[in-house]
Parts: sequence; C-alpha cells; structure tokens
Amino acid sequence: MTTDRWIEMAPGVLRRTLAAGEHLMQMEVTLQKGSTLPLHHHPHEQVTHVIRGRLRMHLAGTPHEIGAGDSLLMLPNMPHDVEALEDSLVIDTFSPPREDLLAQDRGQQG
Repeated sequence: MTTDRWIEMAPGVLRRTLAAGEHLMQMEVTLQKGSTLPLHHHPHEQVTHVIRGRLRMHLAGTPHEIGAGDSLLMLPNMPHDVEALEDSLVIDTFSPPREDLLAQDRGQQG
C-alpha cells in the first residue's frame, strides 16, 4: 500500500502510509529540525521508532529524548507531543489502524 504521496501533518512534518491491515498500520514520518506536533491524543496504541535524527516528546507530561534506534510506546488516549531536535525520520505504528489518516490517504489519491 505504500503511497508516494506525502501528506503534510504540520509545517515541516510530512507522512505517508506504508501498510495498513485490519488491526495494524505503519507510516513513515519526516520532521524538519524545529518542527512540532502539538499535544494530542487518540484511542490507538502507537509505537514511534526513530530511524534517524532526534526528537523530544512529552508522554502524559513526562519528557523523553529519543534518537536513532530508540522507540517509545504511547498507550491509548495518552496525551503526547513532539519536537524535532534534528531533521528526523520515524516509523509510527498504530493499532488499530488510524481510519482518519487512511481517509486522508484516499482523499489524496487520483
């Protein structure tokens, strides 16, 4: 299902879905140094794995700095945000799939 189309999530933050099934989805996210995703939450479990770069994330108010090779688990409805400390590439995995993001993907096709 990998799409070549990147979707802007926020200034300097782009994503594309790599694969999605009935119970799981993965997406690739690029973040430019200094870009942010504001505090948010969703009913999905999420694992963020850093391929390259460095991020500062707050999970339920607790700060974490993660770099290449590191992963963080976010439980359902856990408030979290992210700031890119360096240009970064991450893989985000969600269970169940993010239907809101998949609907965006379908809207970008054509």
